[in-house]
Amino acid sequence: MSSMTSVERVHATLNRRPVDRLAVYEHPWEESLAKWKKEGHLGETEDVGEHFNLDLRQGGWLKSVANLDFQPVTLEETEETILTLDGNGARLRRHKLHASTPEHVGFTVTDYASWKEYVRPFLTGPLDKRRIPFESYRQAKAFAREKQRFFCWGGVAPFEQMHPVTGHENLLAGMALEPEWVRDMVDVYTNLTIHCLEELFGAEGKPDGFFFYEDLGFKGRPFMSPAMYRELLQPGHKRLFDFAHSLGCKIIVHSCGYVEPLVPGLIEAGMDCLQAMEVKAGMDLRVLFKRFGDRIAFFGGLDVRTLIANDRRAIDEEMDAKLIPLLKGGGSYIVHSDHSIPPDVEYDTLVYFLERGRRMLERI
Repeated sequence: MSSMTSVERVHATLNRRPVDRLAVYEHPWEESLAKWKKEGHLGETEDVGEHFNLDLRQGGWLKSVANLDFQPVTLEETEETILTLDGNGARLRRHKLHASTPEHVGFTVTDYASWKEYVRPFLTGPLDKRRIPFESYRQAKAFAREKQRFFCWGGVAPFEQMHPVTGHENLLAGMALEPEWVRDMVDVYTNLTIHCLEELFGAEGKPDGFFFYEDLGFKGRPFMSPAMYRELLQPGHKRLFDFAHSLGCKIIVHSCGYVEPLVPGLIEAGMDCLQAMEVKAGMDLRVLFKRFGDRIAFFGGLDVRTLIANDRRAIDEEMDAKLIPLLKGGGSYIVHSDHSIPPDVEYDTLVYFLERGRRMLERI
């Protein structure tokens, strides 16, 4: 097969058609990039995606915070952490020395009444165009076109918009006890996202694809039952995915945690590709391919712990065990770990992983 551009390669993958080689992508942490720059592997201003010859690029993340005019207030600070109150009315504690998920300390919105009083009014009514990153999207899209990379609009879907306002505990309790509240939040955030994207794409043009971030599980379990997903979240997902499909775009859904029970519902909503398939949470690419490989493409699912160990034999075994059956079975796949690349991973290890991934079709 003749050589493809990244745009052609990823389009073919998401449409489950043959490719010249596997597409590759990764998410190094900022701490990883700083380490590799210090070691002399990366230039201070060098473009990371182009350095590693990654096939996808992203841009266009919307501002979903409720009160755009609210300046975060520092409530408490130590040498290692900082506790702030944000424009969602959330009190979150973050580490200052390294990247991490913030600790949920407290929330103004805990039920339907407080949602309607404190947050909903900011998200409905006339659209505040400050939510839309016109300039950064324009620049990212133009750069991707210049380099012939597949360009995704990237951003969050309703679950990832709701829990920063309510916290996971209040949100999940609300799904069981006040479903009309959660239904309203899903509807409001779905409307807001579509309205923003209509404005963005009307001004700057559509992307090649969509990359929705929607973490729906934790270790060994999804956050909700498949039935609850279908009742409360799926309607919002379907509207978002239908909007993307109406533009001729395919949909990649990122979800950390164990989400296999929710995959049928996500496929019904219109998902075209599942990413990241977190191994330590219980996800297994081989099982997922057997169940869903005739309907979706896959992106990730390779245990990042083999990279953290900087063990090339373990990387080889992980790739061969999971990718050779998938590729021999006619599956479509984009190379990625099952999460992201922390600073424990040596630069040469990531280069090896990506290059071996590119050559996987030679092994079948």
